[in-house]
Parts: sequence; C-alpha cells; structure tokens
Amino acid sequence: MRSSTSARMRAGGRACYRRRVARSHGSGAFSPADLARCGQGVVFEPGVLVFHPENVEIADDVYVGHYAILKGYYQNRLVIGARSWIGQQCFFHAAGGITLGERVGVGPGAKILTSTHELPADASVPIMDGALRFAPVVVGDGADIGVGAILLPGVTVGAGAQIGAGAVVTHDVPARAIAAGVPARVIGQR
Repeated sequence: MRSSTSARMRAGGRACYRRRVARSHGSGAFSPADLARCGQGVVFEPGVLVFHPENVEIADDVYVGHYAILKGYYQNRLVIGARSWIGQQCFFHAAGGITLGERVGVGPGAKILTSTHELPADASVPIMDGALRFAPVVVGDGADIGVGAILLPGVTVGAGAQIGAGAVVTHDVPARAIAAGVPARVIGQR
C-alpha cells in the first residue's frame, strides 16, 4: 500500500521516496577551463571534484589535494587566493560564499560550510524542513586551518590566525590568534 507523500519506488535497486524531488548535483567532473577563473600553476590532484565551476575562482599557484570537493553553488562565489594549499579530502560548500586569502593553508579533511537549516518553531517539523540560512566564511591571508577543522557559516578567521586540528569554529577568530577546541576558543596569540 502506498501513501501519496512517501510512496516507495524501486529505481536501480535503491529505494526512492516521492515526498521531495531529489536531483543529482552532477558528477563534479570539470575542466579548469570551466572555472570562473583558474590561475597559472594550479594543481588539481586526482579525484578532485568541482561543482558549479562557473562560480569558482582560483588564483595562481594553488594546490588542491586528492579527493577534495569544492562545492560551488548556483549563487555566491568560492574564491581561493594565490599560493594557497588545500589538503586532501577537504570539503568546501560555498552556498553562502567562501573567500580564502593568499597563502592560506587548509589541512586534510577540513570542512568549510556556509549554510544551515534553522530549527523550526514546531518541534514536530523535521529540521531539514526548516528555512535555510546562508552566511559567508572568510579566511584571511596567511591563516592556517588545521587537519579536520570545521568552519561554520558566518565566521571570519583573521589574517595569520591558526585554527587547531579538529576545532569547530563557531565565532570569528581575530588576526594572529591561535584557536582550538570544540567549540573553538582563542588560546593564545602568534
């Protein structure tokens, strides 16, 4: 027996539900020529995926490590400054916009997120049905984001700041500060 809002269908051996129309975001396959800007000397290691490359700008001499995902969005920009280094398996979701300055280091497995679902006032409503909130993330020149760190929507990491491995950044971090922990707190200065 099928319900009109959650009828199951079989498609390629996977269960699908009719409630929402799900669409593929594509394969992430790209050519550097597809990017809004691709500077000279940019290295894309095997396995890198780029979505909405028309909204991705990469300056000169940037390294993008194996299996990194640069998820541009149909609006806003993902901008990576010159001579920056993006570690393997990083995930950048630029729905709200991401700007990395020059000579920024981003450790393997780090994540930058720029959107979140608001909690619905009615607790019986699934969180995924809450309104989306978009907010940009900005990382200043010469900053370093540690292995596995997560930057959440709306944060600014100041120039020359160091974010520790595994930190979850929920608030702005001043220039030349050292921040670590969950949630990240300033623990020193450079």
